Amino acid sequence: MSDISSAEIEGGEEQPKSAPADRATEGPLDEAEANPVRPYVDLGGVKILPREGLQLRLEVEEGSQRVVAVGLDFAGSTLQVQPFAAPRTTGLWHEIREQITEQIAKQGGKTTLTVGPFGPELLAEIPAATAGQPNSTRLARFIGVDGPRWFLRGVIAGEGAVDAEAAAKIEELFRSVVVVRGKTPMPPRDLIPLHMPKSAATAEDHQASTL
Repeated sequence: MSDISSAEIEGGEEQPKSAPADRATEGPLDEAEANPVRPYVDLGGVKILPREGLQLRLEVEEGSQRVVAVGLDFAGSTLQVQPFAAPRTTGLWHEIREQITEQIAKQGGKTTLTVGPFGPELLAEIPAATAGQPNSTRLARFIGVDGPRWFLRGVIAGEGAVDAEAAAKIEELFRSVVVVRGKTPMPPRDLIPLHMPKSAATAEDHQASTL
C-alpha cells in the first residue's frame, strides 16, 4: 500500500472528521498529546509503545525502498498502520472507505459497513486462493481515525478480525499509536514519511524485532 491518491476522494464533498469522542485522551494520539517520557519506538510518522509479545515489521516498497507501512503482530492478530497528511478541519475516512470498498469488489471480495470503537469501519472478505482451496477468503477489518492534520489507517487481520477478546487487545494497540505529523508542509493524503528505528543496528534486526 502506498500514498492515498487524490482520485480516491475526487469529486466528493468535504466530510467531517471521523474519530472516537475520546481520541485526544485515549488515542490514537497526536505527538503533542502524548506523554513525552514514555519509551516509544520512533518510526518517523508514528511512534509505537513497546509491550511484551509485540513484534514489529516495516513494509518496504520494492522499487523505491521506501517504508510504506508498519506491521504489528500481537496476541494472535496483525495490525498494519499507515499515517497520512490530512486537512486541518475536514476528514478523509468517509471517502477512503468508499475507495477501499471499490478496490475489494474488483478483487472479487465483499465488504460490510459496521460501527466499531473507532466509528465506521469495514469488515472485508478478500479472496485468498491457496493450494487445494481455490475459493477461500480471508477476513480483515479496515479502521480509520481522522486526527489533527493527519489520518491514521489500520488493517486488522487474524484473531482480531473474528474474536471479540482478541479484537479488544489489538484495538488497544491501535489506540496506543502516536502520529507525528511534523511541521513540513505536505499535500493531504500523502504518506507521512516512515523510517527504521534510530536505535536499530541493522535492517535485519529491525525487520523482525520483538519489542
